[in-house]
Amino acid sequence: MLSAKSLFQEIVDNDESFALFCSIAASGESQGGWENARIAALVPETEREMAPKITRHGADEDKHGRIFNALMKKRGLDPVPVPPETDYTMLLERGGIGLAHDKLTRDEPLTVQDIVTYLAHSRVTEQRASEQMQLLRKHFADHPDLGRAVQMISNDEDNHLAYCHEELLRFARAGHGRTIQRTLRECALAEIRIYRDVSLAVMAHMGRILGWSRPKAALLALGIRAVYLFERLAGWRRMVSLRMPARRNPLGGPAGPEPEFA
Repeated sequence: MLSAKSLFQEIVDNDESFALFCSIAASGESQGGWENARIAALVPETEREMAPKITRHGADEDKHGRIFNALMKKRGLDPVPVPPETDYTMLLERGGIGLAHDKLTRDEPLTVQDIVTYLAHSRVTEQRASEQMQLLRKHFADHPDLGRAVQMISNDEDNHLAYCHEELLRFARAGHGRTIQRTLRECALAEIRIYRDVSLAVMAHMGRILGWSRPKAALLALGIRAVYLFERLAGWRRMVSLRMPARRNPLGGPAGPEPEFA
């Protein structure tokens, strides 16, 4: 039976597909760590109180990258090159979503509008990350190697999402509500398209590695496109709503310890 669990299990059980999966994940997390570190360094004076939270966000992302690399190392695997068409983070940046890297590489302070853009982009992408990790947690929480990793990363992603809700609501109260809603909608509609394209590319690579039949590959591609259609029609709205989270000040402390993979 074709299910999310059976697909993930196939990918995890094969060294080559597992290395590709972890390499893609590690690359995206490391890129997110760099972006948050630069934003924390350039945050405007009026929002300097946010800097430690943004730094914590980046530290968590860096930690996740190290965890995925450690999972590969434990199996005696080396990271592999990430195919450009599977690079979710870079494709978002090239699509004009979030803050451009040329802005982050300059030593000029960001504006409040830049911080709102960063938070709106993060609110959308952290929704995706939280949902993906909850799915992995559902199926692999008891896995001897992956269990601790997916539970820790899932908890972190939930914290990141809560932080975005909390901060965006603060900016909305300060008069940025219309800008926030417009930016969230633009980010969400672009993200679901890029997520579809990346998902199709990742599944194509996995299919070649794992020797999937044409009917199986076609069925998976159809499922990915069906998810996109649902998200394009209505599902994107879950990415733009704002509510005060149950987790308050979720990034108010240092990053937690990393699990050991001896």
